[in-house]
Amino acid sequence: MVNTNRRPLYLGAAVCTGAAGILHLMFVPSSIMAGIQYTLVFLISGLAQLFWVLPMVKRWGRIWNIIGLAGTAVLVGMTGYVIVESVKNPQMTPPGVFESAISIEICQVLFVILTAIIIFAKR
Repeated sequence: MVNTNRRPLYLGAAVCTGAAGILHLMFVPSSIMAGIQYTLVFLISGLAQLFWVLPMVKRWGRIWNIIGLAGTAVLVGMTGYVIVESVKNPQMTPPGVFESAISIEICQVLFVILTAIIIFAKR
């Protein structure tokens, strides 16, 4: 008999999105000098990811999972862009940004994988 308990998947996804959200929020103070657009990106994405812990822990349903997966996939692309730019021009990247971006990317990719498994797993 196959174990259909998906609780570890939901909790893992919640931890991943929560960690990414916290890491995004850590950039808010230092991004203020760079411009309001950067501050807003970090603030909104961080708060959204922290919020997304709730739908995962409470298992709000398939549509919430799909929205979370899609939104996080967009953030994966944005974070990937930051990582590529950091590699191309390390002098323009403040210390710690590259490492933090890698950590955020790992958390977000894990969230996407876990959420995809939740969505597509047979019931």
